[in-house]
Amino acid sequence: MTPNEPQLPPNQQLVAAGKWPVVGERAPRADEAPWAIAIEGLVDRPARHALETLCGRPLVERTVDIHCVTRWSKLGANFGGLRLFELLDEAGVQSAARYVSFVSRSARGHSTSLQLDECRALDPLIVFEHEGRPLEVEHGGPVRVVVEGKYFYKSVKWLETVRLLADDRLGYWEAESGYHNGADPWREERYMAPSLSKREAERLIASRDFSHRDLRSIDAADRDLTGLRAVGALLRDANFRRCLLTGADLQGANFSNAHLEDCQARDASFRNADLEGANLNGADLKGADLRGASLLGATFSDEDGIETGRGARIDGSTRMDAAAIEQLAPPQRLYVEAHRPDVGG
Repeated sequence: MTPNEPQLPPNQQLVAAGKWPVVGERAPRADEAPWAIAIEGLVDRPARHALETLCGRPLVERTVDIHCVTRWSKLGANFGGLRLFELLDEAGVQSAARYVSFVSRSARGHSTSLQLDECRALDPLIVFEHEGRPLEVEHGGPVRVVVEGKYFYKSVKWLETVRLLADDRLGYWEAESGYHNGADPWREERYMAPSLSKREAERLIASRDFSHRDLRSIDAADRDLTGLRAVGALLRDANFRRCLLTGADLQGANFSNAHLEDCQARDASFRNADLEGANLNGADLKGADLRGASLLGATFSDEDGIETGRGARIDGSTRMDAAAIEQLAPPQRLYVEAHRPDVGG
């Protein structure tokens, strides 16, 4: 990166100094087997490396910028580990291999993948240490992958298998949640294109009932959805700009990276919703209930709004948890606290 290049990819926010938010699962699956990392698939010499043996090798130290798909970034994180290709070169990658799959020791079989050539260029680390200390369990300890230059869902926690493949195998977030397989933060490759037809989208919008539906990237901008029911709906990357959502029941819905700018959401219930990375700038949230909602990377005001006081319309009637407000990037937290002195909810 040259001095004139920005450190933050588009539409990312810096977390508070010293903070590293925990996203996704918080612990590996229960397993009494000794931890080892298997190198398998299209390799000449499959191997199974005991964790203590790998930790005994000379470690590489690297400073990495973390960019989460939910719009927060942590710059200058220091990691210690082994180059992935130290192990792959020992195993002998076969010419038929085109992809690398990383599999986690997690309850849901979390995995992700990279093209082999791109993976070699990115030179991932198998990481055991963060800031000179053993990697914490909630952040992937005792061992995870760190892939610099990708959204961090490509950096699998609790690594136990590296598999070389001829054909790609979509990972958990890519297959289950529609996350973009490219994951380039500089190109904002957050989600894949939705599969919902325009006719089906119009029918659902007219029904005002999205409950428990997967409606990723649905475009409902400028619609009157007063009283909408969307309990447990998956609305990642959806467009609700300037939408009427007064009194809507949105409990437990996933609005990750959704656009809610300038929407009218008075008295709406966002209880226990996922608003990570959501843009609420200019939204009317008076009387809205955001208790239990996750707000990592959420935006309530743009930079000008923070200076001028323009942004989401919130006051003492907007119910929010103090712990959730603490998750916000510092400028966003200051904006919310200035408009909601009673942040305890």
